[in-house]
Amino acid sequence: MSKHAIVVIDMLNDFISPEGALTCPNGEKIVPALQELIEFSHENDIQVIFVQEAHRKNDADFRVRPIHAIKGTWGSEFIPELTPQPEQGDYVVQKRRHSAFSYTDMDLFLREEGIDTVVVTGVWTNVCVRSTASDAMYHTYKVMCISDCCASKDEEMHVSGLRDIGIFGEVLTLEEYKAKNTVVRG
Repeated sequence: MSKHAIVVIDMLNDFISPEGALTCPNGEKIVPALQELIEFSHENDIQVIFVQEAHRKNDADFRVRPIHAIKGTWGSEFIPELTPQPEQGDYVVQKRRHSAFSYTDMDLFLREEGIDTVVVTGVWTNVCVRSTASDAMYHTYKVMCISDCCASKDEEMHVSGLRDIGIFGEVLTLEEYKAKNTVVRG
């Protein structure tokens, strides 16, 4: 039986708040679905990993993108509606590049926990979500993406990211994922 990790990517002030440095215009729309998914995961003993972009002040990433999500600032904080719950077993991975695997302890944590399936969610579907999904495949994990728990600037970018992920992973809606992964308790 496979063991999943729900990976919630970059649901941070700089990406979700209208005042954020790199606001994803559709990011707020997926918050209720992500809340439902996280609650479902906690109820069904599915690991939840929150990915937090946390750049250093002079990060090389700022050569190609605006300054955003500097570690320790408001922009790098999780939005209040989606804050990790360590008492529920939630884990936080900080990253400085698009992929949650790039120069982080993501792979080590997943292997230590015996997780074989990475379920990606969050923002931007066509950038950080897709990059994390690709790297999960490169690290030999099964890949799933919950389409209505991801968002991009516009529908075209979102669909493009989902199409790319669908080449090597399974793309499901939240309801489809829940139907396949509900634990029946006696």
